[in-house]
Amino acid sequence: MTKQRCTWAGNNPYNIKYHDEEWGVPVHDDKKLFEFLLLDSFQAGLSWLTILKKRNNFRTAFDNFDYEKTARYDKAKIDELMQNRGIIRNKLKINAAITNAQAFLKIQKEFGSFDKYIWQFVNNKPVINSYKSWDEIPATSKESDAMSKDLKKRGFKFVGSTICYAFMQAAGMVNDHEITCFRYKELI
Repeated sequence: MTKQRCTWAGNNPYNIKYHDEEWGVPVHDDKKLFEFLLLDSFQAGLSWLTILKKRNNFRTAFDNFDYEKTARYDKAKIDELMQNRGIIRNKLKINAAITNAQAFLKIQKEFGSFDKYIWQFVNNKPVINSYKSWDEIPATSKESDAMSKDLKKRGFKFVGSTICYAFMQAAGMVNDHEITCFRYKELI
């Protein structure tokens, strides 16, 4: 019997693997949270599938999503990233990744971890939604609005409410699996 998945997963193997193994699973590891933040910011204006296909290239280019190293990137590293055909070569997004890594470190210092900071936007537990179809799922929420506003205030770039909501979905802060999807109940 075929497993019923969220509509967006379709038949693409990248989407299916990501959907079945990661999307909506609560993440509390700062390195993984930084990875999702970086990837979601690069995804702005593009499809998530584009990012998934380039994910390993991003991992290599950004030192395995090491936020401490990323925070120290200089002009030479930016130039290197701009020449890397395996990632999205957008100078604004590359600069934002560096700025965001620096702001990420400040949050860790203030809160003890980025995890402790970011999960406060959902009262430290996943929001369980009950959508029947992909068309019902919103692009933003009051939580993603608040997160976006606070991240921007702290100096983050490419963190509009839509990007924040996608981050929340990726990091399991919201369960937006369709109620008919096999992962919906698994993640409650």
